[in-house]
Amino acid sequence: MKIKSVRSWLSPLPLTRSYTIAYKTITNTEIVFLEIMLENGLTGIGAANPFVDVVGETPQQTLAHLQSGYLDQIIGKDIRFFNELIDQAALHFPKLPGTIAAIDIALHDLFGKFMNMSVLDFYGSKIKALPTSITIGIKESREMLKDAEEFYKLGFKILKIKTGIDVDADIERVRVISEKFGNNMLIRVDANQGYELEDLKKFLRETSSLSLELIEQPVKTGKESVLTNLPAEERKILVADESLLDASSAWRFSLLPQPFGVYNIKLMKSGGIKGAREIAVIAKNAGIDLFWGCNDESIVSISAALHAAYSCSNTKYLDLDGSFDLAKDLVEGGFELNDGYLYPSVLAGLGFTKMITV
Repeated sequence: MKIKSVRSWLSPLPLTRSYTIAYKTITNTEIVFLEIMLENGLTGIGAANPFVDVVGETPQQTLAHLQSGYLDQIIGKDIRFFNELIDQAALHFPKLPGTIAAIDIALHDLFGKFMNMSVLDFYGSKIKALPTSITIGIKESREMLKDAEEFYKLGFKILKIKTGIDVDADIERVRVISEKFGNNMLIRVDANQGYELEDLKKFLRETSSLSLELIEQPVKTGKESVLTNLPAEERKILVADESLLDASSAWRFSLLPQPFGVYNIKLMKSGGIKGAREIAVIAKNAGIDLFWGCNDESIVSISAALHAAYSCSNTKYLDLDGSFDLAKDLVEGGFELNDGYLYPSVLAGLGFTKMITV
């Protein structure tokens, strides 16, 4: 079945609440959508929201690439060769993961619909459903605790808190939440490159008896080697995020001594499902666990990440809460949230049940 048409657009979408990370405050987001249609009327939807501070690409640039005329050449191509189309796009748009992610996700969704099977069924499910963490930006301990209580009532059992400005305040925030919930709420922290090595050592020492599960990207990119000064047991809970972009960086950090015990895969860094699974294979061979993260994203790309995550046997952690931050979205369906656990749709493709006409 041949591709008939493509169209793309950018939608500014407000967040339900602003939040602060180590180096900026975020109040809204812009998401690029891509629709690819077959001659029989089936449509696949892709979406991208690359984070310029991490990958050097903005949503506006993503839209410009999608509307540059390149996608005209996929019109008339057979959807059964969708993997080849993704590879060709990656060669044409090197180091532009937002652009490739939109194309990759739309083609995966469309191929699944053409085959009348979910993307996860195509790759094969390797694990059972996992709980996702829910994220709180940098706030005072009292405000953070209030948010944590609200999320706990909603069924979430894993909390991710943003840190990285003041290590002493960060330790206090973890202590307050841990003392409140005990083992009923696991805590992950995301320092967003905010710590020096001595800060990290202090944080690890002072939180060693608390309900701390993981620490994302504690040091600046380019300084990952300092982490090898830590004991191997402490490095096992360190997660590579901004440092981990693609398969080449995944391979580099897989070499001994490994600075990270966990890889944070985001489709907006890897360039979609295909690139994400390449990272996953490298990580598996190196004995590194997978943590699937996101930006503020549409259900479209969150669902794609969930299908990819459950198709990899070394997936251990989910942080796919990005669509919960949106005040509105352009699709419905994709997955179900039940008591903090994420369950992918069994419908064809990525399982969307509604698309708002734009």
